[in-house]
Amino acid sequence: MAATKLYQFSTPHSSPKPRQPPKPPPKYNPPPQEAPNAHHQLPPTNAAYLAGLIDGEGTVTLTRKHKNENRQLAVTISNTERELLEYALETIGAGKITGKRTTQDHHTPSFTYAIYNRQALDLLEQITPFLRTYKCKRATLILSDYVRLTPRNGKYTEVMLNMRQQFESQVLSIKSAS
Repeated sequence: MAATKLYQFSTPHSSPKPRQPPKPPPKYNPPPQEAPNAHHQLPPTNAAYLAGLIDGEGTVTLTRKHKNENRQLAVTISNTERELLEYALETIGAGKITGKRTTQDHHTPSFTYAIYNRQALDLLEQITPFLRTYKCKRATLILSDYVRLTPRNGKYTEVMLNMRQQFESQVLSIKSAS
């Protein structure tokens, strides 16, 4: 059986053209990420839900990524259900999810969503009214003093460095009542 060509005629007087194969669907392009300093307003129900996740499974803290660095603001949520953290990432529009190492075979793999610095401040501004644990006190103190005590260029005067260290001690001294 010989292969036959299919022809498409656009008008009765045009020459025959071979039929083109259908075009593949366009590749998925995820929506562009917002600029790091863009303000992403959360609906109150989402802000309350995220506050509940942070109250129950998360942290509001000042952490060091490297030994000799100043502490930076971090808001994190840890969980064994990656989908839950993907919801947080998608809803907030910033941050990242990392896997945690399991040290024993019987341990369930777990993941951490984390957002830092100014993006974390933006998140705290929106969720703090809904926080119910000691994390509310931490968030309130951070919102009142973090920007004032954290120069964008990272250069501190001696007085400012002392104030910053006192602030860090105050934040980290706020712990769970239990």
